[in-house]
Amino acid sequence: MTITALYKSTYLLNVLIRNYCLTLLNVFNVVCDAVGRVIQTLPEREPVWGVTTLNDRLYVLRGLKSEEQIEVYDIDSYRLLNYLHVPGLGHNDAYDIVACTRYRCAYISDLTHDSVHRVSLSMSARDATEVTQWPVNDRPALLSLTYTHGVLVSCWTVRKIKEFSTHGDLLHVLTLQDVVTPWHTIQLSSGQFLVCAPGDPVHPLCVTSSDGSVVKSFDEPSGPSSPQMNLMPFQMAVDRNGFVFVVHQHSDRVSLLSPRLTFCSRRCVA
Repeated sequence: MTITALYKSTYLLNVLIRNYCLTLLNVFNVVCDAVGRVIQTLPEREPVWGVTTLNDRLYVLRGLKSEEQIEVYDIDSYRLLNYLHVPGLGHNDAYDIVACTRYRCAYISDLTHDSVHRVSLSMSARDATEVTQWPVNDRPALLSLTYTHGVLVSCWTVRKIKEFSTHGDLLHVLTLQDVVTPWHTIQLSSGQFLVCAPGDPVHPLCVTSSDGSVVKSFDEPSGPSSPQMNLMPFQMAVDRNGFVFVVHQHSDRVSLLSPRLTFCSRRCVA
């Protein structure tokens, strides 16, 4: 498996799975391989707030822009192809982006308006005419997709995970019992949920059941020769075998955990 990293500030921003693990950081605007070697440099522009892929396209969400917020690259050559404009997405609004293969669209979380923007990715024009926006009614953090193509929104201020349909219908609300600040949530093949909560003193990374209770939590490796994680998870990805890639907040590290949430290895990708 290859880890590819895109840099642009001081902490990792996004992790996703294509046929490999793609890691987005916020410092040098470069793409790196699994051992941190630079293989591509992207244009130095506004800060990157998210990255996602669909088919052979890489979509990069830029912050501090009120037009042409999404850059579209070829996934193999990293050649810039075009831009997508999202009406209503302001200068400091965007925070995360995920793409759905089923509906050929992307979803963007909007911190300012407590909402999600749905952007069609089948368009060829520069201006995105097929854009809708629907309310979350709580402050959204990061996004992911369920196995049934719903949109999971982590609402960190109210300890809730909300699932929406592709058109913004609220399907389910999961209220977490023991996790303080859910920042990113991924549905597992078991139907349980992997949740990261930066700064949570007890459960910074855990698995919860469908009723919101914690069933498994990450434990720091013990022993004098064991690496100390000092886990501050910001975002995660899960591969087809259930292994978990954890992006560390305010760091250049990506850690690999087993399906049982035990430590396997760690990479520095700066």
